[in-house]
Amino acid sequence: MPQFSPRTSSASQIIADLAQPPRIAALSPIAARFVYSLRLIALHEKVGRDPVPELASRLGRVEAAAKSLAFAKTIMRVWPENIHVSRFCCGLMSHDEATIGWLVEAVVERNRGAFDATIQGLIRPDRSQNLWDAAHDLAVAELSSA
Repeated sequence: MPQFSPRTSSASQIIADLAQPPRIAALSPIAARFVYSLRLIALHEKVGRDPVPELASRLGRVEAAAKSLAFAKTIMRVWPENIHVSRFCCGLMSHDEATIGWLVEAVVERNRGAFDATIQGLIRPDRSQNLWDAAHDLAVAELSSA
C-alpha cells in the first residue's frame, strides 16, 4: 500500500510516483474485485440501471453485490469530490480507485492504522468510521463467499 509522505519522499519522487498510474493487478483480489465493481456501478448509474443483478452475476453472490453497492454509496457520500473511475477494461487505476483499493486492502488486513493513514487529510475524520464499517461489511461478504 503506497504511502506518500513528505518526510520519507522528496517532492520530485512524489510527483514521479503520481505520474505513473497504479495497475489494478497490484491490488489484492478483493480490492481489485471492488474496483471493477465500482466501475460497473458507475456505468449503471450513468444509464440509470440497477447494478445489483450484474454485480451478483460477476461476484457470485447477491450479498457481495449488495455490500459492494452499499460501500460505493458510502464512498460517494464521504468523498470530497466526484470519484474518477477508469473504463471497465482498463488495467490502470485512477488515483481515486487506487486509494479506495488501498482502503479495502487495509480493512481486509484489519489494519486500521494503514486505513487512517491512507485517507488522512482526504476526508473529514468524523466520516472515516462509516467508511471503515462499509468496507468491513464488504470484506466479510467477500471472505464468506470464498
